[in-house]
Amino acid sequence: MDILFIVLGFLVMLVGIAGSILPVIPGTPISWLGLILLFLAPSLEFDWAFIIITGVIAILIYVMDYIIPAIGTKKFGGSKAGAWGTTIGLIVGILAPIPFGILIGPFVGALVGELLFNDTSGPQAFKAAIGSFFGFLASTFMKLFATLVYLGLFIYQVYVNWDLFDFAL
Repeated sequence: MDILFIVLGFLVMLVGIAGSILPVIPGTPISWLGLILLFLAPSLEFDWAFIIITGVIAILIYVMDYIIPAIGTKKFGGSKAGAWGTTIGLIVGILAPIPFGILIGPFVGALVGELLFNDTSGPQAFKAAIGSFFGFLASTFMKLFATLVYLGLFIYQVYVNWDLFDFAL
């Protein structure tokens, strides 16, 4: 039963890492679910403090994921249209078979959102698109870092609490 929970937890951790980049999957909470699966393994001691602390961090990062791009957009003079354009551009960038679509899409989406739906002038729309893009990058790197830390904690907990290497040669 331990192996089942560890394997499932590890797979969920990988989905969480993918979700830290893809906007449709909540990466950090899913990685946290991987930690919960790990601690459901019968031979591991359940550490409530660890689960609560990592859960609170996952929730904070999940909330900040929505706030940071908006802050970046507003700081550079953008609107909600630019923020929405960033998200839509990211999805198109992921699906479009272009190199670096995941980076180009959010920027172009924010620019189009500002130009078409906010009637912003060219230079101001470009500045807002840059702010939205920086906010998106900051948020993505924050989520990616958190999910990688959760993966590291997962591996550490498996290594420390479950003796995988206890076999005779």
